[in-house]
Amino acid sequence: MPPPKAGQQRRPKQADDYVFLNLSYDAKFEPLLLAYIAGVSAFGLLPRTPLEIPGGGRRLDRIFDLLRGCRYSIHDLSRVQVSRDAPRTPRFNMPFELGLAVAHQQSGGAHTWFVFEEVAHRLSKSLSDLDGSDVYLHQGTPNGVLAELSNAFVRSDRQPNIDQMRAIYRELRKAKPIILHDAGAKTVFAARPFKDLCTFASALADEVILGGGL
Repeated sequence: MPPPKAGQQRRPKQADDYVFLNLSYDAKFEPLLLAYIAGVSAFGLLPRTPLEIPGGGRRLDRIFDLLRGCRYSIHDLSRVQVSRDAPRTPRFNMPFELGLAVAHQQSGGAHTWFVFEEVAHRLSKSLSDLDGSDVYLHQGTPNGVLAELSNAFVRSDRQPNIDQMRAIYRELRKAKPIILHDAGAKTVFAARPFKDLCTFASALADEVILGGGL
């Protein structure tokens, strides 16, 4: 199945179909990003991230507008650690965007947020205000991400099984070099390749889940 061209989307999307992904943008996280794209797409949903936000304007306003336009958000806090390069600082973007999602929901927004982590009990030390909230532990692996997405979206209208989700992930990984080449990009952490990966994953998901393909 060849990767679709940019902008090709099989069906119109509504706010209820969008999932805001609040993730780390580093090379070691790439397999997990692909797993999130594959898994979210398997449920018939469309991932969105601040990667899509163009330059200009106040970035925070644009991020919040993007978040408010999504019915769901996933906040992966597994990379909130002190950087190795000087000055050594923790990454605050992910917990900050989680705070925006919580505030949006608490103020009456039709929004559901999920927290994903790698290590058990770490969140209770780093962000104790969320004690009592469900935390989805993915063990730092793509299979873990797919399994925990199944737990998070258990009430979704479309319920792919784990084998279907893995099939979408495998095909997405195979297509990644072609998608990067066609986008003239070296990393998936940019607007065009991210959009094309999501488009391809959505088409794959329709074939696997609805058409019984692969």
